[in-house]
Amino acid sequence: MTQFLQLFFQGFALGCIYALVALGFTVIYRASQVINFAQGGMLLIGAYLVSVFATGTRLPFGVAVALAVLLLAAGAVSFQMIVLRRVIGQPVFVLVMITIGASIVIDAAIPAIFGGNPRLLGDPWGSSALHVGGVTLNWVRIWAVIVTALILAGFFVFDRFSRYGLAMRATAADEEAAAAVGVPVRRVYALSWAIAGAVAAAGGLFLAGFPNSPNPSLGDVALRAFPAIILGGLDSPLGAVVGGIVIGVVEVLTSGYAPSWLGANFSDIAPYVLMILVLFVRPYGLFGTRPVERL
Repeated sequence: MTQFLQLFFQGFALGCIYALVALGFTVIYRASQVINFAQGGMLLIGAYLVSVFATGTRLPFGVAVALAVLLLAAGAVSFQMIVLRRVIGQPVFVLVMITIGASIVIDAAIPAIFGGNPRLLGDPWGSSALHVGGVTLNWVRIWAVIVTALILAGFFVFDRFSRYGLAMRATAADEEAAAAVGVPVRRVYALSWAIAGAVAAAGGLFLAGFPNSPNPSLGDVALRAFPAIILGGLDSPLGAVVGGIVIGVVEVLTSGYAPSWLGANFSDIAPYVLMILVLFVRPYGLFGTRPVERL
């Protein structure tokens, strides 16, 4: 039982980080029908920005995190306005390829600038942990759960009750109709990228915490989190959260309990197996919206 609780906590904490990554994917897809394959690169930039500000410039850790969130949100908006806005009207495939290209550039630029060795994050938690019975709860994972819960609660309040949250939902439902009644669609696009950048910075922060560290491979987590948005539904923020947590728990539990005949790395593919099984029953994900077609 102790082993199960230990693995479940680790999986739940990892799932919270996946939920942040998946939310970034979903917010952009819901606004513009574009899957942002640069989300992993944004996650990587977020981790390195925190590291640079906290250990390089010696800023207080809270200030370093806030500055990294603001800079990454501003950078994401700038990318949307300077690059993606120029190809509005082109097939969605063109926009997707641009985000893939941006991801490749980031993956190459980070080791070129900072080197390939891991960096210090500069976080105040380090390897400290809370021991409850026989379960070890690392403080970085505890804070990952707490901060993720606060971010997600804030997003859902914003999405449901604010003016721009309503504008984002209207654009997601019907972009042309929303523009026709005065919804600032361009601002919605920019805002969606700002939110994606901000949550990527938060995800990068906790992903780079103990026992990990800021290193060029962190961006790969976006592909590991990709089943979460398919499982939950591409256009559903709630689905992104549920899918992220489920994927995290499944990945860690299978790493501890999968029989040896499935292979040593079965936990890496277990989320994709689960995703495929769910899609057999729910082709649009657990919370995805089935498109309505009129004949």
